[in-house]
Amino acid sequence: MKIKILVVDDELSMREFMSILLEREGYEVRTASSAEEALRVIETGLIDLVLSDVNMPGLSGIELLARIKERSPETAVLMITAFSTAEQAVEAMKLGAYDYICKPFRNDEMLQLIVNALEKQGLKRENSQLRMGAGDLDSFCGIIGKNPKMRELFDLILKVAASQSSVLVLGESGTGKELVARSIHTCSPRKGKPFIAVNCGAIPDNLIESELFGHKRGSFTGAISDRSGLFEQAEGGTLFLDEIGELPLLMQTKLLRVIQEREFKRVGDAVTRKADIRIISASNRILENQVKEGAFREDLFYRLNVVQLLLPPLRERIEDIPLLIECFCRKYRSSGQEKPASVTPGAMKLLMNYQFPGNIRELENCIERSLIINPDCISESSLPYQFRENKYSGLTADCEIPESGMMLEPMLEEIEKRYLLKALEKTGGAKKKAGELLGMSFRSFRYRLAKFGLDNGEE
Repeated sequence: MKIKILVVDDELSMREFMSILLEREGYEVRTASSAEEALRVIETGLIDLVLSDVNMPGLSGIELLARIKERSPETAVLMITAFSTAEQAVEAMKLGAYDYICKPFRNDEMLQLIVNALEKQGLKRENSQLRMGAGDLDSFCGIIGKNPKMRELFDLILKVAASQSSVLVLGESGTGKELVARSIHTCSPRKGKPFIAVNCGAIPDNLIESELFGHKRGSFTGAISDRSGLFEQAEGGTLFLDEIGELPLLMQTKLLRVIQEREFKRVGDAVTRKADIRIISASNRILENQVKEGAFREDLFYRLNVVQLLLPPLRERIEDIPLLIECFCRKYRSSGQEKPASVTPGAMKLLMNYQFPGNIRELENCIERSLIINPDCISESSLPYQFRENKYSGLTADCEIPESGMMLEPMLEEIEKRYLLKALEKTGGAKKKAGELLGMSFRSFRYRLAKFGLDNGEE
């Protein structure tokens, strides 16, 4: 994962120059033409370092510095100006700026200052986490939560990050499995190396091997040049295999060999390459059941499942919903809006009582949609219809168990079968669209059809 630098300057030429200079050094660069725009960028995700001009229309660079340190104290800030004064320098340092540099500056001087600032800020961040303990925080590495299960998860991430063991992250769709994987990488000794994420269910079967291991020119139709795979791109870092349960059996065998031997070959190549990576995998399915059904290799499961982290669904951590709503209100507030939107008591009650089958992803989508309708206030009328009607409450409202008992598995299978057929009916038999209606990948949808003998082999 590249270090992210935000360049803030009202002059376009300066923003373009700094972007070219920093991207050439391997940094990921974002730009903002004003302090107000910079604050919105910072709200959307972690920025490692801010390079800000002092004299700008609207909020000055000094005012921006104060707000950055208030909202994101871990972000390093370097101030740049053509009109340096001792008073400005003293004020900037008091507010927490790492340093103060005057235009014109030498490129090597600027780059060295950035390296020094990032090193110092990295040490401060690590020491702060170790002193405070992840369990004392309502957020950790971008993960928000004060629920006891989440605080326990924060502690586990820190412990797991220090090791080199494979980690399996389990949880329903939308619970934030990739964010957990990124947190492990960020807190690990590999943090300065790449973090590469891939969704195993999103790659066609005939391309998975090439995508993971790369290929040699001419090894198959369309291979017009040598190409590195994700294993090479993640060298020294972390490879995150999301939805690992969707991986075909043949690829499971090849992945197992790479994990065991720590080496691989590109498709069509005789050269053996070393794989110095850490693998973190994730699934929203119960892999033990797939092992029993023969859809997932048992030996691979045990290789991946050295350490298991379980993410609770949002319905089991409802005390975190207001925190998440506040975060998304800040993230999606409109341009020029100083304060995030408020939430009426009625809307909050509906949100707190909702089951969230789509978890955090569904909540974020809901808040974004509501703010499009009314940027200043989330009310009952601005929420999507399912929150007002709470269409999932009926699934358990009339739940009755006969005195004589019942067989749960056959009943659940019958319900699942009905939803599969209903989705196919609504999409005119289009399996990919039907899968999307039910929140699953095409491969997962076909697997479920096959389980009930409903797959006719057509696309």
